[in-house]
Amino acid sequence: MSKREQGFTLIELMIVVAIIAIIASIAIPNLLSARLNANESAAIATLKNISSAQAQCQASGVIDVNGNGAGEYGFFGELSGRVAVRAGTQTISPPVLSTAFGNVINARVTRSGYVFQMFLPDPTAQGIEEEATGGDPGNTQGVDPGQAETLWACYAWPQVFGNSGKRTFFVNQSGDVLATNSITNQYSESTNTRPLFSAAYLGTGTIAMSAGVAANTVASDGDRWTVVN
Repeated sequence: MSKREQGFTLIELMIVVAIIAIIASIAIPNLLSARLNANESAAIATLKNISSAQAQCQASGVIDVNGNGAGEYGFFGELSGRVAVRAGTQTISPPVLSTAFGNVINARVTRSGYVFQMFLPDPTAQGIEEEATGGDPGNTQGVDPGQAETLWACYAWPQVFGNSGKRTFFVNQSGDVLATNSITNQYSESTNTRPLFSAAYLGTGTIAMSAGVAANTVASDGDRWTVVN
């Protein structure tokens, strides 16, 4: 007595494969778009947190290299409490920024598909980055104490353009977060295409951190920077 074998026919399998392919073609782009939006939203929120941390640091006066009683802004290594403040021996405790920002590599921090970098001013208000592993305990990077009482800037750009994010973001002492349309420059850590400290500022040639920022207009890097609400 034989038992009848049962299973899918070739046509039925082809139909199932076709349906799966159609669903994937719809779902995968949506998932990628959702991830990009999530990463960009996280980057904006992080820059707002950084702005708040800088305000707390400056108001506390914990960094006061010139001893004039006016607090100065800090690097990631200082804000996160990982290293001692400039020209000092103490760390900011409790830290005003997440300790995750103490993981500084090549003067940059990577979070949720984005790369963040802080700039502080030299005597001519040109942007200075922190030491490769964070902060500037020995005060050797050339940050000017007087300028650092009023100026700072931070950028966030995608690890991989089009994959972890598309827009690049900026914030400084004004507290407004700006974003590029990424038409002229596709900033991406994967291709070593990073914004200069002056990218979001107005002007040409040698641009200082005291210059106006390109809120809703074209900046020195040729891209339009708009205020993010």
